[in-house]
Amino acid sequence: MSSGLWSDEPTRLDLLSFDAVAETVVWAVLDDALDPVTVGVSGAWGSGKTTVLRLVEDRLAPQAPGGDTNVLVISTDPWRYDPGVGVKETLIGEVLSAVAAELAKAEKPGQVRSRARAVLATLRKRVDWAKALQVAAKTSLTLQLPSVDDLTSLINTDSGGQEADAAEPLSRGLEEFRGEFRTLMESPELTHLRRVVVLVDDLDRCLPETVVDTLETIRLFLAVPKMAFVVAADERRVADALRVRFPTPGGGLGTGEADAEEPASLYLHKIVQTTVPLPTLSRFDTEAFLVLLQLSQRLPADELAPYIAQCVQLRRTTGVLDDLADAVVGGDISTELAFASRMTPILYEKLQGSPRRIKRFLNDLRVRQSVAAHRGIALEADIVAKLMVLEKLLDHSFATILEWLARGELRARMTKLEAAAGRPTTQAPVSEEAPSTEGGPDPAPEPAEGEPLAFEDDLLRWAKLPPGLDGVDLAPYLYLAAAFSGKQLLDAGLPGRLRDIAAGLLSTVRFDQHRVTDADITALGEDDALRLVEYLGRAARDRPTEQNPAVRGLVRIATAYPAITDQSARLLQSIPTAELEPATILALPADKPDFRRVLEHWKGHAPASPARIRATLEIALNTGTRR
Repeated sequence: MSSGLWSDEPTRLDLLSFDAVAETVVWAVLDDALDPVTVGVSGAWGSGKTTVLRLVEDRLAPQAPGGDTNVLVISTDPWRYDPGVGVKETLIGEVLSAVAAELAKAEKPGQVRSRARAVLATLRKRVDWAKALQVAAKTSLTLQLPSVDDLTSLINTDSGGQEADAAEPLSRGLEEFRGEFRTLMESPELTHLRRVVVLVDDLDRCLPETVVDTLETIRLFLAVPKMAFVVAADERRVADALRVRFPTPGGGLGTGEADAEEPASLYLHKIVQTTVPLPTLSRFDTEAFLVLLQLSQRLPADELAPYIAQCVQLRRTTGVLDDLADAVVGGDISTELAFASRMTPILYEKLQGSPRRIKRFLNDLRVRQSVAAHRGIALEADIVAKLMVLEKLLDHSFATILEWLARGELRARMTKLEAAAGRPTTQAPVSEEAPSTEGGPDPAPEPAEGEPLAFEDDLLRWAKLPPGLDGVDLAPYLYLAAAFSGKQLLDAGLPGRLRDIAAGLLSTVRFDQHRVTDADITALGEDDALRLVEYLGRAARDRPTEQNPAVRGLVRIATAYPAITDQSARLLQSIPTAELEPATILALPADKPDFRRVLEHWKGHAPASPARIRATLEIALNTGTRR
């Protein structure tokens, strides 16, 4: 079964219209006036640099078969190099291995060993000797010495069954490597190669010494005619690494106007002749990327291709994304377009145009939808997406709404927020039926009808995102989200001594409810009993999943303290009748006047549908009459 998650691995599918960047890089590396050349592809982490390298590789690779101006492409990733072997030796070894394979393809059966292969064998022996020194240095640090077999295997280069010139002194190392490498690249056996293009990825993830060694290898050993390098990295991070080796005079950090003249920048620009910056996603790009990502989940590559091509065309003509639907006659992408339209404004601003961060958000959304569904939390996908925006991108606003939930104010505050966002609301103002607490402890503050509430800009903007949330029970999801984020939902208006009792009464497990004994309740005192009743009343009103235990607990407390029964009844009347559960209705003792008044109130306000609410109310009232 497919998880529906998007892979973070690089792709050759160009959903970001980076073809223009890739074509520019190809144009540079094949320019005979720039031979040798090193081109940088600069962008922040997650901006799509590796994808650009794959696109460059795909554009160069078709030139290889059958032509006389072939391009050999070598991909390397210094971040993955074995730390026990030198960076220079590893990079040079990868290049020589690829050239050796190219020579093998060019040789004819029975051909006498060429001079090019002899030079190659000598170069490889130099590299293997350098590797042996690296192993010796590393093992000596751990008080171990490499075995004779280890060193022999490293320096013994067997090239096509014949040894390189035995008189060549191994101790010369790499100092003459570049001249010999140039001789190899100019050999007749490699005249069919127009370029050897080395694609270097993830350099900005490496330690400073790896960054310096990689760039030095390119500049000092491999930069000969026919060689081209494409280095994909965040130029700022590479410069930061270079500053460790080449600090700014005076100890500065190189952040002023003279950055271009600092040693690290001068060093980098000496090696990388030109840099192609990778643009962050525009608003249009973000929306198009969201649509194409969704389509890639359900369409094979050949059916997705027309939509990708249409996106490219719309960028060039400054068209609108709604026209993407015209890419395929009869194709229905209305769902994908609607989702992208809703998410783009806030994702464009908060995720800073990063393709990776957009993918991570969508993956987090899919995971949260799956967990919520398996826990029986039934919310539409677009509602979960809207809540995920709040949770992942608007931390402070998310904390505010969790506070409303903890204080039992969620329904009232959300109604006010929806109204402030210009949405029609169907909920009656909660405070109209809220009880008076005159003479009792101060309850948690509730917004009164007509009271102007000032909401933060981020929260108000979030509320304006579709869909509307009027009448939606958000509590189960918010409890889940709070658990994932490690946030505790504590009602600041409920004293600590009462929280354990409240938690027991609100538990959906009957055993936990009964752990709160009658003795615990009678020991409360009237003031604390009133606090608990108010808390349970808000829970019954705002958290439908806790409605039944909240009402049962409220009835227990009110029965023990008759003086607060009237206020308990008024609290119960504030529960929306359309959300009443039959078990909640039957939990009220209809033979007690205050609670019977609640049942009659519910009956007078009960909706025609579902019919079970009216039927259960009739049963409860008739049962109370017979008693």
